[in-house]
Amino acid sequence: MTRRRFAVAAVALFLGHVASGFSQTPARDRLPTRLSDQAFWKLVTDLSEPNGNFRSDNLVSNEIRFQWVLSELMRTVRPGGVYLGVGPEQNFTYIAALRPKVAFILDVRRGNVDLHLMYKALFELSADRADFVSRLLSRARPAGLTTNSTAVEIFAAFAAVEPNERLADDTLATIRDRLVTGHRFPLTGDDLARIEAIHRVFLLAGTRIQYSPFGSFGGTVQPTYADLMVATDEAGQMRSFLASEQAFMFVKDLERRNLVVPVVGNFAGPKTLRAIATYVRRNGARVSTFYVSNVEEYLRQDGVWQAFCGNLAALPIDESSAFIRAVRLDPLNPAVEGFATRLARMAPDIRQCR
Repeated sequence: MTRRRFAVAAVALFLGHVASGFSQTPARDRLPTRLSDQAFWKLVTDLSEPNGNFRSDNLVSNEIRFQWVLSELMRTVRPGGVYLGVGPEQNFTYIAALRPKVAFILDVRRGNVDLHLMYKALFELSADRADFVSRLLSRARPAGLTTNSTAVEIFAAFAAVEPNERLADDTLATIRDRLVTGHRFPLTGDDLARIEAIHRVFLLAGTRIQYSPFGSFGGTVQPTYADLMVATDEAGQMRSFLASEQAFMFVKDLERRNLVVPVVGNFAGPKTLRAIATYVRRNGARVSTFYVSNVEEYLRQDGVWQAFCGNLAALPIDESSAFIRAVRLDPLNPAVEGFATRLARMAPDIRQCR
């Protein structure tokens, strides 16, 4: 190659990197296959921002169509990498389908960290899906449920079972022992009180627990936990993390290896997203998927959109990395309940974010 051609090629390569708007990552990552308890808790602590507030506890998703994007996601997003998400249990379904190596679940509320720590203990303690639902809802396991039972069969069976206070007390004690004695996580009294309160909501509401903007129990138009677990993608296939033993076991294994990391963080905050970006880049990896739900509408309302754009620009991604968004069915009328789930490529969206 002549010097002139070399110079032209070098300039073109440089401009290509600038125009791409996203960080290139090495082909081979160094993400851990397991985190020690100490390393896990250090990430929870070091990546977190101060506790914030939201109008509800968000113990359960209200996005009944959240699985509709999974077929396309599984076709277009490369497995592995790092998953980012927000909120409660729908993250487990995305994780089970997309199979990341590490997942970070961030939320402005410390209560969401406590919710996911409760889930962590339940995944680790439960032998299978029916055992998991029994512990989560504090209801005795119905006879006849096996690892081959469908989600419809599991939730129909548990809907007929009465709550069991004795089982709830035993399960809560086991959760505490797992987190504090087993993992030696330095949970505060407030953390333990929130975990107890969260677990009791599941005891009282059972399979009918719903999202509510006004507290822990939902309104009549919201999907129940059972509805969410038996929902389908656009092709009619159930893909929730409780739809199959294989999906459940993938999340259980990731939790067992301390690779689902809940943190307190504001999407537009000064620390958490940038700290996660540094961690991902340091390990030569990429963010494969970012489930943002409908958080972006609040960022615009609060006037912090530009800070969010700056945080996004720090994330290492590739050409297949995708946003998962929940978009209101009637954006001009927030009183209309319901969301549609949409996909978008992260690279062009980040380039245009302003």
